[in-house]
Amino acid sequence: MKISIIVPVYNEEKTIEKILDKLSKVNLKIKKEIIIVDDGSKDGSKRVIEKYIKNKKKNKTEEYKLISKENGGKGSAIKEGIKLATGHMITIQDADLEYDPEDYKKLIKPIINNRAKVIYGSRFLKEHKPMYKIYFLGNKFLSFLTKILYNSKITDMETCYKVFKSGIIKKIDIKANHFDFEPEVTARILKQGIKIKEIPISYNPRSIEEGKKINWKDGLQAIWTLLYWKFKN
Repeated sequence: MKISIIVPVYNEEKTIEKILDKLSKVNLKIKKEIIIVDDGSKDGSKRVIEKYIKNKKKNKTEEYKLISKENGGKGSAIKEGIKLATGHMITIQDADLEYDPEDYKKLIKPIINNRAKVIYGSRFLKEHKPMYKIYFLGNKFLSFLTKILYNSKITDMETCYKVFKSGIIKKIDIKANHFDFEPEVTARILKQGIKIKEIPISYNPRSIEEGKKINWKDGLQAIWTLLYWKFKN
């Protein structure tokens, strides 16, 4: 059994080494394939990643792959990672420190035990103190819209922590190249009648000054994406 962890990176030289360390240290009791996609970073991210991989001792429980590409957005980076992924499960890890890889231990269990095909880690199934109320309300609205349009019980559509059985995500010809990856993949999975199981996770939001990139325009794009895939034949 193996999990492929896709790490899209764009100008994350301050945090990328720390998150790679966390991914390395988390003991999932299965093999980890860590696919890092540098999406045209203009800082020293690529140099930090290359140095980290070079200094990492080879072992039987994890392997690293680094892809460098022109900047095309988070969705485009994830799609490149999916193409290369060879794990039984595929998930995504942001290169900042908002999400804790220790949560993977509980996220992968239902898939390993054949009790689910898709798992979302929900930030809102436990006490959550938002840094920015506008982001919180935006996320809640998008999840509510997803519920209405797709008759689901989802509480956190925009979560980064999505774990898929490999065969499911690889069969979807994803069109999104930016943050609209989240609503598109959610909409297309739900349209197939596949149930999304949610599990509560921890969350440590970062500020705009620390590099948070999503904005209100991405929220409008998410609304359009949910509506588009609802009525797309």
